[in-house]
Amino acid sequence: MSKTDQRYLFTSESVTEGHPDKMCDQISDAVLDAVIAHDPYGRVACEAMVKDQTVYVVGEVTTSAALDVEQLVRNTIAEIGYTDPEAGFTANGCRVYVNLTRQSHDIHIGIEAGGAGDQGLMFGYACDETSELMPFALMAAHKLCQRLTDVRRQKILNSLRPDGKAQVTVEYDGPTPVRVDTVVVSSQHSPAVTIDALREAIRECVIKPVIPAGMLDKNTKYHINPTGRFVTGGPVGDSGLTGRKIIVDTYGGAAHHGGGSFSGKDPTKVDRSASYMARYIAKNIVAAGLARRVEVQLAYAIGVAEPVSVTVDTFGTSRLQNSDLVELIRQEFQLTPRGIIRSLNLLRPIYKKTAAYGHFGRMEPEFTWERTEKVSDLLRKATPGTKAAR
Repeated sequence: MSKTDQRYLFTSESVTEGHPDKMCDQISDAVLDAVIAHDPYGRVACEAMVKDQTVYVVGEVTTSAALDVEQLVRNTIAEIGYTDPEAGFTANGCRVYVNLTRQSHDIHIGIEAGGAGDQGLMFGYACDETSELMPFALMAAHKLCQRLTDVRRQKILNSLRPDGKAQVTVEYDGPTPVRVDTVVVSSQHSPAVTIDALREAIRECVIKPVIPAGMLDKNTKYHINPTGRFVTGGPVGDSGLTGRKIIVDTYGGAAHHGGGSFSGKDPTKVDRSASYMARYIAKNIVAAGLARRVEVQLAYAIGVAEPVSVTVDTFGTSRLQNSDLVELIRQEFQLTPRGIIRSLNLLRPIYKKTAAYGHFGRMEPEFTWERTEKVSDLLRKATPGTKAAR
């Protein structure tokens, strides 16, 4: 059904930081942060894989920093909460294998000249559905997963373990979310708790504090641990891999995705940095009231600094032509890799925090791409009668 139709359902999901894929994202970004903390110009392309009692860390790292990758891995897993042997996997008990080599000299040449670290297309998106200027379904799913972690850490629900997922289906009336149709929450748990007690606890302590009461009604459906038992979880129940939750990382399926993952990549890789810039652009456009909904695409060629294309779609919600907005973007935003890194201050160890609960829509002080400081400049340049607005 088209999103211009009057009524339709849309669904997004999220996962907790204890999900095996998200664990790998955090391990990869922990390596990146360790490099940047001591060598801001180090190059990192790091992936992790986890299964049963084994963690593999592979990729390319060129840096002057001294890294104890095994300890980084164990520290990250412990922070997530895998410390109890009864859960089947622990930070201290797992095996860690590391295979990190130096970045290819051929890629290095292009990056040092100021070009993009790879070819590719990246998307940014914003909409006025929430105060975060993000899709409602995704933000609700993220907040449910964050709440699962909070009640576990705070021992409000002692039976919960780190692995978990949430999914939210929202009913829209045109562009406006009007009610939550279905909530799905699955959490790993200890064998001591009954499924009925667990379901009641999650409904009362997780779902109700997160989903606005006005969005729930008598027809809202709840699926809490729908298969029943979820004792075996984490890497024992499922393998994990860096970059396998890219839709969770971005816009929950409400916008396009170029295909590249973010975690474990330093900001010379435009998969990451240009996606952050595209979100920064989109959010400022919506915050300025120039559109209710906007998607920005940037595309690059490896070794070339300027984007090969800039594309905007406002889905008919702007008084400006899409071509006018493209011109405005090129005037107001730095789009080369070096310009993006400089304007968003990306050479800092800020990335591990991004690796769970979404890279966008979170007002963390380090997340410079969430700032709306360009609003006044956009409004001034887009005033009727100016070149960009004609």
